[in-house]
Amino acid sequence: MPARPAVTEAELEAHLRGICFKTGPPRRIGVEIEWLVHDARNPRCPVAPARHREAAAALRALPLRSALTFEPGGQLELSSLPATSLTACIEAVSADLALVRPAVRELGLGMAGHGHNPWHPPRRVLTEPRYDAMEAYFDRWGHAGRSMMCGTASVQVCLDAGHEEPGPLGIGRRWRLAHLLGAVLVAAFANSPVSEGCPTGYRSTRQVVWSQMDPARTLAPPDGPDPRAAWADYVLDAPVMCVRSDDGPWDAPEGLTFRDWVRTGTPRPPTEEDLDYHVTTLFPPVRPRGHLELRMIDAQPGDGGWIVPLAVTAALFDDPEAAESAYRVVKPLAETAGSRPAPRNPLWRHATRGALTDPELRAAALACFTIAQEALPRLGAPAAVTDAVARFTERYVARGRCPADDLLDGAYAAEFATAGTAVTASPEPADGSPPEAAPPGGTARTAPIADGAYENQLTPGKDSL
Repeated sequence: MPARPAVTEAELEAHLRGICFKTGPPRRIGVEIEWLVHDARNPRCPVAPARHREAAAALRALPLRSALTFEPGGQLELSSLPATSLTACIEAVSADLALVRPAVRELGLGMAGHGHNPWHPPRRVLTEPRYDAMEAYFDRWGHAGRSMMCGTASVQVCLDAGHEEPGPLGIGRRWRLAHLLGAVLVAAFANSPVSEGCPTGYRSTRQVVWSQMDPARTLAPPDGPDPRAAWADYVLDAPVMCVRSDDGPWDAPEGLTFRDWVRTGTPRPPTEEDLDYHVTTLFPPVRPRGHLELRMIDAQPGDGGWIVPLAVTAALFDDPEAAESAYRVVKPLAETAGSRPAPRNPLWRHATRGALTDPELRAAALACFTIAQEALPRLGAPAAVTDAVARFTERYVARGRCPADDLLDGAYAAEFATAGTAVTASPEPADGSPPEAAPPGGTARTAPIADGAYENQLTPGKDSL
């Protein structure tokens, strides 16, 4: 492990403020895309670890510009380099995918865009100290951590933090926009309604999984006028997941925050590198890493499904006119969100459960997608991209639907065909989130997610809000 002299709490706070919000005109954009790797002939057949290793070796030999990594459950991830335009980002990642997809097919495997594995329970195929420590840590909270690690996939959009000055491209505005628009993005791109073959009662089961985990590292920082101060406090007050070591397990004393670690110097004095690593173990919906990582979007179906969320998000953040218009649209959503942080506030819960069946979210999404379509030509987006956004808007947003609804339609049709029954949602939750609409006729059957509905899973004294 890196061995630098121990640092003070004040030095670490200054370090966090300096590296996590790098200000300036928004010029760069990036995307991180994950897929579930499955057997091409039968996705319900688990892929053996040896086949995952064979695929990893083959793909690492390709001349890719994007960074290629694998998640603990074998999910494949491509992380683009920072691009100077939306078009350049799409072109670079598309070129890499043109190499990756045939290589995967030659191995008898497929890449599926689902936010949550619809076929299998979580199963870890990577054994590394980081993942051993992560699994042990999240097991204290139930099974959601293993589902997150091994069974989820997303489209993460990375944007510059913005100007120091106020305005539509200022860091304060972009930070607040991200947390309000984030719920709209969850709803519009929800694509994970099934777990282990059964509908869960949520259109974004992936978001439910995140909401069941340690709130000290998965909730958003408190809202306030200074994102830097809020983030620095959030990081230092979050529990330490692991203390890295050259030998032995990467465990950490339970309940030890990074601030405690700095003040006590045990089990060893922390370094600046330890702080940087600690940040990588924090998973709020929006994570500042110099730029802003928007982490709330489910993986999307189709070879180019990832392009639409990337294009819509880029347009609403990086075009000044669109950013101002989008903020005016989503600002009233703060009243629904209330004082609780995302993703456990009512706004995000409505997005997770009902998605665009919620009238408020549907209206906001339609307005934002319309704004994005108007802005994309100003960002130099090619016609193919604007057309893809228009088709998505017409197929889903304008009709109050999301990709999850296509999967639910298929599940209901299969249920009717085989048993004459319908799969419906869990009962309406205590916070008033709208329940899933049950299909007409048949006998209802509820398929709960692991650990039950997250609004009923708060542990008194541990994650009460």
